[in-house]
This record gives sequence, C-alpha cells and structure tokens, in this order.
Amino acid sequence: MTLHIRPAQPSDRPTILALAPRLQAGVASWREPGAVAEAVEGWVRSSLDRAAEAEQAVLVAELDRQVVGFVTVSQHRHWAGDTDAYIGELVVAPDAEGRGIGKALVRSALDWARMHGYTRVVVATGAANHAARRLYALLGFDDEDVTLSRAV
Repeated sequence: MTLHIRPAQPSDRPTILALAPRLQAGVASWREPGAVAEAVEGWVRSSLDRAAEAEQAVLVAELDRQVVGFVTVSQHRHWAGDTDAYIGELVVAPDAEGRGIGKALVRSALDWARMHGYTRVVVATGAANHAARRLYALLGFDDEDVTLSRAV
C-alpha cells in the first residue's frame, strides 16, 4: 500500500465528485435528502472551482495511484474576528476506510494551515457522524459550537 497526498488536478474532478455523496453521512434525518445531496455536491464543486486560489486547497489521497479520498481546506473568519483554516469537506472511499487515509488527509490539511500561517483549524460535521467525530477527537479537535434544532 503506497499512500500519497497531493493537490487535486483537474483530471481528479470526476472521482472527487463521485465521492461527494459520502458527505451526507450524519445529516439530520428530517432534512430533505434531495436538497442535502444538491448542497454537498455544490460545496465540492465550489471548492474545486476555487482550488487555485491562494487561501484554498483541495488535496487528494492516492492509494496505489488511485484517488481514494479528498479534503478541502480554506480560510474561515470566525464571528469573534479570528481568521482560521477551515476543513470544509473530508471524504474517504468506502473500500479504503480503516487504512489511516482520513488521518493522513486531516494531517495534510493541518500542514497546509501551518504553512499558510494559521494557528487554528476548524471543522464542522453532523452530530450523528460518529466516525468523523471520533477521528477529529483522536486528532486533537475540541468541541467549540453546537447547533440545536427542533420541530415546531
């Protein structure tokens, strides 16, 4: 197994978009699935379109020369005024899970943030996305904000 993390290339776009539906994991069950699917694909398309900008990156994980995951990282302004790096999307292909690819992608995003002078990296995930929450906790991320909702 040879794992390599590199910047995404235009030729990676179809594979990355094919992985995008995995971002629906952990979304609240009461959210309309079609709208969720459309939103996550839009996030990924937007990240790919802006990947050449200085404060944005899309990194892919290659396992034996096949793209098996990606992470996006960009600039994010917190409401308190701080400017942080932000992991917008993190996806690993189902058949590549459990091999340390998610950890490697997050660590690459942390390296990108460090190289760009950020002192903090933030990420948001669905409350029910237990695997992602475990991964982020394992990598030293702390809970910061909680969004609550209820039907009326």
